[in-house]
Amino acid sequence: MRQNHPPESHPLQSAAAGPVKARVEREEAVVAAVVAALLGFFILYGVGFATIPALHNAAHDARHSFAFPCH
Repeated sequence: MRQNHPPESHPLQSAAAGPVKARVEREEAVVAAVVAALLGFFILYGVGFATIPALHNAAHDARHSFAFPCH
């Protein structure tokens, strides 16, 4: 017969679940930070040095709005 256990005393839940969850959350935060940094790098440099004037001007204006030195 199946027993219903409260979530805090589930028999398959180990004491290490807390640190594992924290490690997973940290890994997700690191991945999100790396993706954001790569996207930012692409926007500032990849688009900033584009040969299409509209893309370059948009990146140039964004640089000035964030007080990023560009010239």
